[in-house]
Amino acid sequence: MSHDKNNVTRFSLIAAFGGFVFGLDAANISGAIRFVSAQFNLNAMQQGLVVSCALLGVIVALFVTGTLVERFGRKRVLLWIALTYAASSIISSLALSFPMLVVGRFIGGVAFASLTVSAMYIGEIAPADRRGRFVSINQLLITLGSFVAFVTNYLLIRAMSGIDWLNEATVWRYMLGAELFVNVVWGLLLLRIPESPRWLLKKGRDAEAEATFVRLGVDDTRGVMASVKESFHHLGEMNVQAQIGLLLSKRLRLVLLVAVVYAVVQGGTGMNAVLFYAPVVFEQVGLGVQGAFLQTTLLGLVAVLFTLVAIFTVERFGRRQLTLLGVVLIAVAHLSTAYGFNTAEYEINDDVIAVLHSYDIHGQSVSSIAGQVYDTDVDLKRALAEVIPSEALPLVSGEVIKASIDMNAGFVMFGIFAFLAAFNMSVGPVMWVVFSEIFPNSVRSAALPFAALVQTVSSWTIQQFFPWQLEYLGAGMTFFVYAVVAVIGFGVLYLIMPETKQKSIEDIEQELVKD
Repeated sequence: MSHDKNNVTRFSLIAAFGGFVFGLDAANISGAIRFVSAQFNLNAMQQGLVVSCALLGVIVALFVTGTLVERFGRKRVLLWIALTYAASSIISSLALSFPMLVVGRFIGGVAFASLTVSAMYIGEIAPADRRGRFVSINQLLITLGSFVAFVTNYLLIRAMSGIDWLNEATVWRYMLGAELFVNVVWGLLLLRIPESPRWLLKKGRDAEAEATFVRLGVDDTRGVMASVKESFHHLGEMNVQAQIGLLLSKRLRLVLLVAVVYAVVQGGTGMNAVLFYAPVVFEQVGLGVQGAFLQTTLLGLVAVLFTLVAIFTVERFGRRQLTLLGVVLIAVAHLSTAYGFNTAEYEINDDVIAVLHSYDIHGQSVSSIAGQVYDTDVDLKRALAEVIPSEALPLVSGEVIKASIDMNAGFVMFGIFAFLAAFNMSVGPVMWVVFSEIFPNSVRSAALPFAALVQTVSSWTIQQFFPWQLEYLGAGMTFFVYAVVAVIGFGVLYLIMPETKQKSIEDIEQELVKD
């Protein structure tokens, strides 16, 4: 029986491995964006589109995910997603133009639906006393994927100085193409997992469901099957459209409110700004290019360690307590970051002029800003944009900031690392746990993608407008806005969020669904 129970761990890890691919993609584009911007001469909104078009892809995918998992099952949809990831990696790494790159990234975004489907799958195979830990594996693999990509990107940047064929025009292709091997491995592993037993029961395939429950080490197989069938009977058999209708009804008002608020808070507190633009964020502190990429590796390590904290505490402290603590820490971290950036000033000194000359940028226009002092990063970037060609600006701006900045960087560094720690020990993994638990069996196929859609729209807003915010609002105000979202989110979640630890999906349904 212990061997059977270990199957839950193995199947959960395989299903969640799409999170590893997602983490790879997020960190890879964060490293590639400065080189892509230079090669295709992108403005701030185009930079945002390269990063955020992946989330546009998942927004489209989530409109049909519920229908697909309801009709074809969780396993088959995960297999299709693995193939989509592979196609995205090939197209993106071989892109010959900005539109081609956007298409490749968009296709990869469709595959981001793996996070939703794997959370659904794990929630349906894991026992109640370990479900939080298993669903949190999703976030752990995201952070592991990001860490691996951050390290790989840093090594590629270091290698550029000694390898002729690895340069500013090619390095981003290796960053984006590195995912292909992992995608193939994941697809092969998915062939070894069973279909969700709850989906099998819903389709009347009782014998297959019973065999799967036995493989999962369920002690009272017949009793669990009876409980699941009762939950189906309680709300009735519905197609996806009917499920959405019920989800929006008064009976599930509390469930929907919790999901929507949690999704907005998780997406709107700025995680995707830090994750997808990590080197850019560190360049704002004055670390330079190699220093920024080195710090991203440490950032990835912190994310992994604190996701492990969530995995080993989510069953002990519960979903509510970890969430509220994490949101408070996120607000404090962002306020620290905002304060640090607001202390900065920038002087165009001899070191800056030397940096510009090293990039072969000369002329009267450069001399015209020598000796100037700027109180904000916004003013500095406006001045640089007037004297530096647009195609060179993404490559040189990090080194210029490093040479010109005078600030209390400790507040910013503390804030960024504290944010990553707080996010990954709380709302990062716990959101997927909550989503996998609070929706009744009869509406799960539609409800979980719906909640993920809200989170994705929230995250897309952050990704799309982060370069624009840096250019027009500045780093300090940008992180202050994220802090405000966290403060408001804490207040609302404190009032409405239930505790769901160590309760079966069917028991949670009885507590939250109004008759």
